[in-house]
Amino acid sequence: MKKIINTKNAPAPIGPYNQAVLTGNTLYTSGQIAINPETGELVLNDIKSETKQVLENMKAVLTEAGMTFDNVVKTSIFISDMHNFSAINEVYATYFDENTAPARETVEVANLPKFVNVEISMIAIKS
Repeated sequence: MKKIINTKNAPAPIGPYNQAVLTGNTLYTSGQIAINPETGELVLNDIKSETKQVLENMKAVLTEAGMTFDNVVKTSIFISDMHNFSAINEVYATYFDENTAPARETVEVANLPKFVNVEISMIAIKS
C-alpha cells in the first residue's frame, strides 16, 4: 500500500505527481528544484543558494514523512553544468555526515524544469 506525502512547506506539484510516495518503510521523492514555497519564486541568486533551497525543500518533504536526512539511502543530483559540481557538493555536504552519507549519482543534463541549475531526488528508509 502506498501513502502520498505532500507538504505546504515545499513547492506544490505542478503536474500529475506528488512530492513523495511512502510504500512500506521506503520513501521515494520527486525531484525538487529551488522554488521558495512561501513566495513561489525561484531562488537563483547563485548556485549555493539554489542548492540550499533545493535541500530545504527536500528537508520539508522528509519531515512530512517523519524522516530526516539520516534516513536517506540514495540521492540523484541532476545539474545543468558540471562546473557547478564542487559548489553544489559543498552545500550538499552540510546536510549529510560523510561517514554515513547515502549512495549518489550526479548527472549533467541539457535542461531542467524551469531551466534551473540543479534538481535533487531521494530515496529514504524509515528504520
